[in-house]
Amino acid sequence: MTSTSKLKFALLGIAFMALGGQVANGQSGEATVSIDISKTYQTISNFAASDAWACQFVGNWPDSKRDKIADLLFSMDSNPDGSPKGIGLSLWRFNIGGGSTQQGDASGIKDEWRRAESFLNEDGSYNWQNQAGQVWFLKAAKQRGVNQFLGFTNTPPVQFTTNGKAFANGGKVNIAPDKYDAFAAFLANTVKGIKKVSNVNLNYISPVNEPQWDWSDGGQEGCPYTNTEIAGLARAIDKKFSEANIGSKVLLAEAGSINYLFTAGDKPGKGSQVADFFRSGSPNYIGALPNVSPVIAAHSYFSTSPMASSVEARRKLADTIATIKGLSFWQSEYCILGDNAGEIDGNKRDLGINSALYLASVIHTDLAVANASAWQWWTALSAYDYKDGLIYVDKNKTDGTFYTSKMLWAFGNYSRFVRPGAVRVNAEVSAEAGKGLMVSAFKKDKALTVVIINPTANAIAVNLNSGTAKVQFGASYLTSQTAELKPGKITGNNSVIPPRSVLTITGIIK
Repeated sequence: MTSTSKLKFALLGIAFMALGGQVANGQSGEATVSIDISKTYQTISNFAASDAWACQFVGNWPDSKRDKIADLLFSMDSNPDGSPKGIGLSLWRFNIGGGSTQQGDASGIKDEWRRAESFLNEDGSYNWQNQAGQVWFLKAAKQRGVNQFLGFTNTPPVQFTTNGKAFANGGKVNIAPDKYDAFAAFLANTVKGIKKVSNVNLNYISPVNEPQWDWSDGGQEGCPYTNTEIAGLARAIDKKFSEANIGSKVLLAEAGSINYLFTAGDKPGKGSQVADFFRSGSPNYIGALPNVSPVIAAHSYFSTSPMASSVEARRKLADTIATIKGLSFWQSEYCILGDNAGEIDGNKRDLGINSALYLASVIHTDLAVANASAWQWWTALSAYDYKDGLIYVDKNKTDGTFYTSKMLWAFGNYSRFVRPGAVRVNAEVSAEAGKGLMVSAFKKDKALTVVIINPTANAIAVNLNSGTAKVQFGASYLTSQTAELKPGKITGNNSVIPPRSVLTITGIIK
């Protein structure tokens, strides 16, 4: 283990000791994982990933390869040896493109893999045969049991933007208010068109992405907004969805970092989004609109390291969300960006366990501290030398090789076993022997799922104590440097958590 890794895991232990027992002091003997199923927190909505950007090409690869990739992402089936065939994502994010693909080099987006096709033609008609590769993945997800779908836009269609491009100028919003209705009509038509071509209902429409950033460098499609502009657009979409009898709910506002939800931040008019959008009396209040989901969404970028500050920020976020009755928080996009306070660098692929353990720690903190009801990864497939993919692919439009990562399987320790409707329950680790462990637990009907992360270099024995509740634990699934959701058996209430691993334990409440 490198000195940087040792520092990272020390910080994990320090930070989680502050969580009232979720990380323990001491190393000797057997750690006790205490689970109180009567003490409940948030209800889980979904675990997800998006199809941007590689699915537009990989969806046209040979059947043998695209089917295997779809199995890895969506399947809840098992292989003959009992190992999971896939990670069972429960929501799929579909990128509704702005039309930079049709513009080609004139789009100003140099990397064609970061352009996105649009269903809207120049003459205002629609071509539902566009985005064919992405539509294939929509169908593949539904065929494998996914029943939640979200359509997101990074920009309005170029026909409606101020500069005729899919990215902005000078960090200014790229759509005028008199085009809000046209954008709203496009979204309503897209919901209907996708249903027609794929038989998939988009349960959610997310019209805004990271509105705090400038989106003016041509690196990808993007559009900045102030809170006032977002509220105006949301009202237009709400009105159009009601008129067109669209059942999709509008998800807002996919903030570029969680801090913009509960602080004013460094972008005037773009912070304090919980209060601005969902506190009655605010000029930008949209919480009462019938087609707006009672969810505030943000991305966990730039807030995950060091762990102590990550925990503090998520506590503040949870406290802020709790002031609005009925509001929940979705972590709607994340991959490993930046240098993360020296703990891990987003550059360079890592198919091994290092990135997977870091990812698992982020999921845990978002769930156990911020009370996230959904946790969504950025791009399911990546063609880049970066820590942004669950599965990596050759940058080839028609065929190629794909590579799974341990991040895929560590994510699966949650997504496959913590299903929609599961409720997080209290889980703590004894102070005697569990130093470094991170544990969370979830119940759904009579099923109990416990996820334990051991980022240390030592195996740690644990005893699962469910108090007065009688739980029969039976199976475990291990992700480590040498295992990918490897199935195992639990004897009684005892297990050993291997070093540098994520272990999911399942049981039945009697």
